Amino acid sequence: MGVTHIGHMLASTITAEARFEAIDQITSLLRQRHRLRPTEENDFTVISQVEFASTVLETSHTMTVLLGSIALVSLFVGGIGIMNIMLVSTTERTREIGIRMAVGAKEKDILFQFLIESTVLSSIGGIVGIIFGIFTSKLVSYYGGWPSLLSSPSIAVAFFFSNMVGIFFGYYPARKASRLNPIEALRYE
Repeated sequence: MGVTHIGHMLASTITAEARFEAIDQITSLLRQRHRLRPTEENDFTVISQVEFASTVLETSHTMTVLLGSIALVSLFVGGIGIMNIMLVSTTERTREIGIRMAVGAKEKDILFQFLIESTVLSSIGGIVGIIFGIFTSKLVSYYGGWPSLLSSPSIAVAFFFSNMVGIFFGYYPARKASRLNPIEALRYE
């Protein structure tokens, strides 16, 4: 293979308290074997399992923050898209809104109609996103050899947030539609 050095070495101690002394002894032995002077820096690294676990935990936390930020931006962009679609929809249906109000529909009826439409729109987006996420997770698991961990609660939370985006970003267009003056709405072309 052409390897003339040791890349990794594992050592264990009988008790957890002895690990610091073991690290010192291993460091001293390796410095001696590598013929390092007292002023030279180590050309190797000795870490304990606790330090390694801490590094893994820190990396995991960083990935969680990064992926959470990406998800937040995606939800915001999706929400802006829903709001724009609903604003166009209310503008195109101004006459319909006027007719509904003229025959007795109340503000809350119009508000709920457009909130339901925006929620349905975001729910469809949420379902498509969940299916895409499951599919991508399975692909990464299959080709990357990494285990795929998808839980029902995380899927439910994703669906909940997609609905909340629909309600939050659909509220302004729905409110705008519900406050239209019926007479002006009937005149709209």
